Amino acid sequence: MATTTVTERAGALPAGRRRTLRDPRFEHVFFSGMAALILAAVLLGFAQTFYLRGILHIPHFKAFAARPLPAVVYIHGTIFSLWILLLLAQTSLVAARRVDLHRRLGILGFSFACLLVLAGVAVVCEQLANSQPGAPTIAGTARQVLRVVSFAVLVYFGYRQRRNPAVHKRLMLIATINLLPAAIVRWPVITAGNFGLTLLLCCALLALVVCYDLLSTRRVYRATLWGIAASFAVNPPIVAAFVQNRAWFQLAASMQTLGRLAHLSWRF
Repeated sequence: MATTTVTERAGALPAGRRRTLRDPRFEHVFFSGMAALILAAVLLGFAQTFYLRGILHIPHFKAFAARPLPAVVYIHGTIFSLWILLLLAQTSLVAARRVDLHRRLGILGFSFACLLVLAGVAVVCEQLANSQPGAPTIAGTARQVLRVVSFAVLVYFGYRQRRNPAVHKRLMLIATINLLPAAIVRWPVITAGNFGLTLLLCCALLALVVCYDLLSTRRVYRATLWGIAASFAVNPPIVAAFVQNRAWFQLAASMQTLGRLAHLSWRF
């Protein structure tokens, strides 16, 4: 008996089912467009305090970033920037059908993710090393640490699912969106330090992924749902229920000690 081809099986589907099949061209446009949108959000957010520091004026709501930046912040910013550029490059390579090169860069991308997690924790340690771990500080510490953990978990499972492109690209995209609040809250327009509006914009990006799932397949991928759940778990109001926990204060004190012992307050 002749083996049934994929085309034959697709042709045997009812007309209604065929209309739900994913268009690869539209998929490439969506994920490449999301990566470009993320890059634009990062450039707009960090232009005044990092990329064009000393050239652009730093507004009053970013006064906390006017002080000399520690070396670890420059390291973290560089790794984060490379991660965003790599995300755009990877989606562009898939759109250009250079999957072979995309896979070769995958190891580099996973290495960047690991370094980004370490650098993110180091930045929190440095911040705590120059402050007292009180209630406002511990709230910020909880959000930053949990956001880094969420990113690490999603990237880990995304890397494990690299043979499943649909799941892989969604987890990597949502993992990156989890890191965007720090950039969006620094926009000189629209948000301008408004953290509540920042979270709404991040939710809007997640909603775009959900809408794409529904429009392309008439269902929401389980990976999308898990990624969104991880995003909500590391932001108010859920994280607010834990910031008064004694364990968080102990964590902040330990990270503060680590920051001082590692001399992370050295500055350029």
